[in-house]
Amino acid sequence: MHIEILVEDSSGAKLIETLMPRVIGPEREPHTWRIHPYKGIGRISRGLTPQADPAKRALLDQLPRLLGGYGKTPGIDAVVVVLDNDRRDCTKFLAELQALLRRCTPAPATLFRLAIEEMEAWFLGDRQALLAAYPKAKKNVLDRYQQDSICGTWELLADAIYPGGQAAIQKAGWPLPGQIKHEWAVRIGPYMDVEVNASYSFSKFRDGVRRLAAGMD
Repeated sequence: MHIEILVEDSSGAKLIETLMPRVIGPEREPHTWRIHPYKGIGRISRGLTPQADPAKRALLDQLPRLLGGYGKTPGIDAVVVVLDNDRRDCTKFLAELQALLRRCTPAPATLFRLAIEEMEAWFLGDRQALLAAYPKAKKNVLDRYQQDSICGTWELLADAIYPGGQAAIQKAGWPLPGQIKHEWAVRIGPYMDVEVNASYSFSKFRDGVRRLAAGMD
């Protein structure tokens, strides 16, 4: 099976690149995949032909065009779309995504997965990996986190492991937030154990991809 994986930013793409072989095995044994990072989440277009500039590469803006194209492309067996939920209602957001997919003719086999609230929840779901990458992390800050809660996830992680915390990152401004998130993926990802992650949203991603690869979805 060949899977196209769409992710809203480079840090998420880097993490998934690291974890995919642990989720469904080494590439080409027997599955293959390509991971496409976008520049932000954007918003869902009402039609199949988005008005947004393709060069801006916001994922939801381009998603109708992408899914429509994948549905017509031989050799693409499935598509996985991974998005931060942020503060959206999960049920409504997934319903909007499924409605978009139904407008595609033909529609590719597609799995939508949400990180709750942000993909940093997946790092926080593997505390052993996090502490292996950042041994000096502030455990009292980590102890405040309720898994997969809507709490300002990346900011809490920053307060635990970045000198000066979220305030220092926000004061420096862009592009530092994106660079720091990418660094977290590079450093924490290699230590992560996909079988024991406490994040429910990560487990949904892992199990969904495995079912898809097994031809069960």
